[in-house]
Amino acid sequence: MVNRWNHFINGVECSPEKGEYLNSYTPQTGKVFAEVADGTVEDVNAAVVSASQAFQDWQEKRPIERGRILLSIATKLRENVQEFARLESSETGKPVWQSPLEIEGAAAYFEYYGGLVNLFQGEKIDLGGNYHSYTIREPYGPIAVITPWNAPINQAARGIAPALAVGNTVVAKPSEFTSATTVNLAKLALEECGIPKGVFNVVLGEGKKAGIELVKHPNIKKVAFTGSVRAGQEIGRIAAERILPLTLELGGKSPNIVFEDADLRGSIGGAIRAFILNAGQICLAGTRLLVQESIHDSFVKGLVAGVANVKVGPEPDCQVGPITTHSQYERVCNFFDIAVSEGAKIECGGTPEKKDSWGEGWFLPPTIYSGVTSDMRIAQEEIFGPVLVVIPFKDEEDAIRIANDTEYGLAAGIWTNNLGRAHRVARKIQAGQIYVNEYQAGGVETPLGGYKKSGYGREKGIESLHCYTQLKCVTMKI
Repeated sequence: MVNRWNHFINGVECSPEKGEYLNSYTPQTGKVFAEVADGTVEDVNAAVVSASQAFQDWQEKRPIERGRILLSIATKLRENVQEFARLESSETGKPVWQSPLEIEGAAAYFEYYGGLVNLFQGEKIDLGGNYHSYTIREPYGPIAVITPWNAPINQAARGIAPALAVGNTVVAKPSEFTSATTVNLAKLALEECGIPKGVFNVVLGEGKKAGIELVKHPNIKKVAFTGSVRAGQEIGRIAAERILPLTLELGGKSPNIVFEDADLRGSIGGAIRAFILNAGQICLAGTRLLVQESIHDSFVKGLVAGVANVKVGPEPDCQVGPITTHSQYERVCNFFDIAVSEGAKIECGGTPEKKDSWGEGWFLPPTIYSGVTSDMRIAQEEIFGPVLVVIPFKDEEDAIRIANDTEYGLAAGIWTNNLGRAHRVARKIQAGQIYVNEYQAGGVETPLGGYKKSGYGREKGIESLHCYTQLKCVTMKI
């Protein structure tokens, strides 16, 4: 018998109004893992009404009171890490060593914002002795937090924790492919941490149904969305009609630049980790590797040798697990054909052929293409799998030009021992996060967000609290 996941509304687990469920599959076997409530407008309305009714009391709590509850959630997540990690691995296919790190990341968000909110204040503005002027940061009200399938509990916590910290209530809508940990997080917050009923609700179902109805609902006062550019554009059109504030974290095709003076051993290992982590299913993934011409050939050889030691499969010690959804698996396989048609050279991988040890799971080998130019589809489109394209560049100016030759701008990596160059290049790359001599460095404290079609608004860090509050200025003559 498979698991069944229902909505969590006003502190109660609720069956879908129309009694319909979707199948959720475990990527390691391709078999049904659970049934997930297929939410409709009626379910969405119930969740938003619950969040609306709970808002006044929640926003009037002192920041230190809200903070204590968030700190308690962090503690309880750590105490229950194995149970949450098991669910996360079952739904997403993440290797068993990786999921506990995702749970720790989620706990860190609640811990960080649970403490930080006590220091989050407005400011005094000096207009001279005849006036007293100050600002106040106020919550929006019920907020929709809509998350994707690649890192469900981490990305849910990334939006939910700061939203709750500053006094908003939340209706979370996880992906229909990965719903379990978000539902269990809401239950834990209520049953073990004392969050009031209605403050944290979860409605399940497809994005094109439940997700869109959530964005349309007149009582939702802000939306935080992580996902594809296409879905972000659709949400943006609805939000424009409603004049609805948005935080959008969308796709990426991030450049990872290696200069000839870089530590080659460290940069080869970093470049591999940048595209294979989570089977490449990370918006920040460094999937566009720019290598200076003088070291290009030897660097590619080093990459291929390093990837040969990367273990793929369902075993606990594997570094690369399966693609999380079957449709995404097929999309990545299609890009193998596109790469061949565009004339790219396969250095390793590049085939969906299964190994016997992989069973029926949606596993793909780490794939590297050289001979890539910036105008190819494989260099421009987000593949969202363990696929790396290598592009040579001549000098610093050429590297910056190629790095910015994309509609995305989420992250970038720079590998060099010249700190002056690192600062110059970081200033000129159009991306929201830049890493130097490492990839995906930082933590919950470092703000994240996109340039161009990678979105707007910021998650993580103090900046996130600004994005989950609206600013009021009060000026009085004295």
